[in-house]
Amino acid sequence: MSEKPLIISSKSSLFQFRDLKAYKELFWMLAWRDFKVRYAQTTVGILWAFIQPILTIAILHVVFGKFVKVDTGNTPHMVFTACGMMAWTYFSFVMTNAGSSIISAQSMVKKIYFPRIIIPLSKALVGLIDMAITATILAGLMIYNQVSVSSNIVYLPLFLALLMITSLSIGILFSALSIRFRDIQYLIPFVVQLGLYITPTAYPSSVALNSLPQWATIIYYLNPMAVIVEGFRWSILGLAPPSIYSLISFAMIAILFAFSLYFFKKIDSKIADLV
Repeated sequence: MSEKPLIISSKSSLFQFRDLKAYKELFWMLAWRDFKVRYAQTTVGILWAFIQPILTIAILHVVFGKFVKVDTGNTPHMVFTACGMMAWTYFSFVMTNAGSSIISAQSMVKKIYFPRIIIPLSKALVGLIDMAITATILAGLMIYNQVSVSSNIVYLPLFLALLMITSLSIGILFSALSIRFRDIQYLIPFVVQLGLYITPTAYPSSVALNSLPQWATIIYYLNPMAVIVEGFRWSILGLAPPSIYSLISFAMIAILFAFSLYFFKKIDSKIADLV
């Protein structure tokens, strides 16, 4: 029996997961290719994946732990920071790489048809490797400082899912925007650098809650990574749970997810012409 013909329509829904399933081999191939070529031309290879988070954690520890001397309670500041970096490392990787993924793959996009959203989606899989490396660093610091894992660890998959949804939402949105506005590619690194400091990666969110007026706190929690980083620390280290303002971040995650998919769908049929 002959296979059913594949019908390509510019009006097809982005939510046709059957199409995504049909191209699952391409998804795995793109993810594997990114992993192989990432450190292929470097001298120390995959060690760069360890060097970068270690240096970032060390710098944040010196700035916020030694100079600013933020209060992290009974949790050593370096462990506190590494836990926040576990979430931030994944987010920054996916946002950066997914945001420029369509432009980088324009030669393939112009030649063959496939669900374009597969390109930014594949970055989410590769980003898990960086997060696993940061988690390994965190585990080493926890063992060295004799910090035990909290019983709240059972809730970590929930915040991991929120992290992946948030990262992909912004990555997909930036990938679609960069097709029309090429300047977005230069804006993304700035957003990553700024976001590292406005997200409570190296300081507790209570600093913002105690020092900002209510209207500014609401704006602060429009950053969805605020509640995700809080959730990671609550789940892994047993620190304070996310505050009531986290509802703002949850709403922002839902809005970002819906809008990014809607916007990508609107531009999907024009991608091959615009790149």
